[in-house]
Amino acid sequence: MYVRDAKNRDEAWLLDAIEQLGLDDVAFRSRDYVIAVDEESGDRAGFGRLRLHRGGEDAENRIEVTGIGVLPEWRGRGVGAHVVERLVDTAATDRFETVYVLTDQPEYLTQFGFEEVATDDLPEALSDRIAEKREFLGGGVVGLRLAVDEFEMPDRFREAFKKAEPAEAAADTTESPEDFGIDPDEATYKYDTGR
Repeated sequence: MYVRDAKNRDEAWLLDAIEQLGLDDVAFRSRDYVIAVDEESGDRAGFGRLRLHRGGEDAENRIEVTGIGVLPEWRGRGVGAHVVERLVDTAATDRFETVYVLTDQPEYLTQFGFEEVATDDLPEALSDRIAEKREFLGGGVVGLRLAVDEFEMPDRFREAFKKAEPAEAAADTTESPEDFGIDPDEATYKYDTGR
């Protein structure tokens, strides 16, 4: 497994995965994303993005880690942790000292060193965005922040990521006429040819 920057050819896959996982795609730009990829099969396993919030005349720019998603068959294998790590590293490279997250699942991110921030203490652009996210996710969204040099990756995620493989595919869910209350031996059809 490895995490790389998204390419233009990833755009359709990203949009499908975002929709499948029910994540927001506000101001979508594929170049803002990173993608976790299985190096043997080339399968994409997870993704996340950095979203820049420009400050006003007197305010500085802020960076948000958002859109973190891991496909169900890849969960529990350190994929999300490595996506977050790559995003934090990218923010540090871009000379941001702090990253922010607005999430309804803060317990996942606090294990990396993120700390909760009161809504009133969020920078202006992010306090506006938290209202949008609360509307989209139905409430329960909190703000978190992390100094980029304080990110911590628990060893269990590193080990899981080294040997990550997708979970077995779910059993075949082919539907039969009986699933719809139809007895195939007794049913007649409008265009029945009598065969």
